[in-house]
Amino acid sequence: MPQENTSFKPSLGLVDATMLVAGSMIGSGIFIVSADIMRNTGSVGWLMFVWLITGFMTLTAALSYGELSAMFPKAGGQYIYLKEAYNPLIGFLYGWSFFTVIQTATIAAVAVAFAKFTAYLIPQFSEDLVALDLGFLKISPAQLLAIVVIVVLTFTNTRGVNSGKIIQTTFTLTKLLSLLGLIVFGLIFMKPEIWAANWGEGMWDLHKLSPDGSIESYTTIAAFGAIAASMVGSIFSSDSWNNVTFIAGEIKNPQRNIGLSLALGTIIVTVIYVLTNVMYTGVLSLQEIAAADKDRVAVAASHVIFGNAGTIVIAVMIMISTFGCDNGLIMSGARVYYSMAKDGLFFKKVGQLNKNAVPEIGLWLQCVIASLWALSGKYGNLLDMISFVVVVFYMLTIIGIFILRKKRPDAPRPYKAFGYPFLPIIYIIMGIAFCVLLIIYKPEYTWPGLIIVLLGIPVYYMVARKDVAAAE
Repeated sequence: MPQENTSFKPSLGLVDATMLVAGSMIGSGIFIVSADIMRNTGSVGWLMFVWLITGFMTLTAALSYGELSAMFPKAGGQYIYLKEAYNPLIGFLYGWSFFTVIQTATIAAVAVAFAKFTAYLIPQFSEDLVALDLGFLKISPAQLLAIVVIVVLTFTNTRGVNSGKIIQTTFTLTKLLSLLGLIVFGLIFMKPEIWAANWGEGMWDLHKLSPDGSIESYTTIAAFGAIAASMVGSIFSSDSWNNVTFIAGEIKNPQRNIGLSLALGTIIVTVIYVLTNVMYTGVLSLQEIAAADKDRVAVAASHVIFGNAGTIVIAVMIMISTFGCDNGLIMSGARVYYSMAKDGLFFKKVGQLNKNAVPEIGLWLQCVIASLWALSGKYGNLLDMISFVVVVFYMLTIIGIFILRKKRPDAPRPYKAFGYPFLPIIYIIMGIAFCVLLIIYKPEYTWPGLIIVLLGIPVYYMVARKDVAAAE
């Protein structure tokens, strides 16, 4: 494919960038993960604490990233920051993890969530049916629809950043308004007796709550492990906020708008998430949240609010939410591979732009890997496992702010990290605590993710060794 453009076109304004932040964060998690958090914590106070502490960590990281985005306002985002603060190997390990699981498996999981809730309206797309039986692999209609969604959104984004921008802004605004509507109706029709029971005496009792209503107490140390395990879901639901940094080359006035969009987007989503959980606790008992069918808390809440039509309401909302979320993930992901290719750390042709000034080959390569994850049926487990790795890379990036201030004290910094050095240090301490507790209490979430990252080391030296010297 001939290279018809040599640079990205700055086409996205502040609103577009903010919608990318919010749209990439809000997928299916907010509609589901509160069930698992409730089972781990057993009370309203700790449910809200998990969401608030996750929101604080997300906002703190976003405000810190603002400094890096202003220093390096070009495509690649976190990959560029890690490479500049440390070395090409660390940057490559992030890009490797990003390509193999973080971004591609997330795209697959969100697309399958879209298909699963489509099945509420069109049962023929059920994940319980078999569309193709290959002997070694059974493929459901939900998986096939997920692949269609990935392919369609990939094709749309190869037509130029404006095509993706229209989808992103439209769908994000729609799902924000829909979530606000659900919150408002939920608070209007909440049940006073349920509210009083949930928010009254015992709202800070931390214990394990089984779906059958039985309670199991924690030791002090195990309680910290339960909170860390709870945060796997909330952190996943709040992840991908940094996707806007990957497309810095296509944002107008990136030194200003990236940092501002990170702050605005994460604040909007954090407020929405907290209010959504307040609404859940106003219409559902703690046991109903913990025992929600297939963890679909939003479906249970919507049924209480809207009656039998509630299932349709939520299905449509989640279809809108996941479609817009996947568009943002697909749009931004290929820019990381583009930057890696420019540094000689990925396939050379991925570093080319098509006539519409987008990395088309990177988009299609991402599409193939995401589609394979959609067929594997293992993406959900891997997303849980990778949460540990995601936080590790966030911590490394924030530590990079301290490193770069020492290595390049005179470098232009149009924006400096808010609350430096205190807020970044708080994030790092919280991140370390989260990761250590997961290693101790939920090793199944940690070692597989670490293995995936470490596999990138031999790949780096075997495949990219010759080009690294030139890149350095």
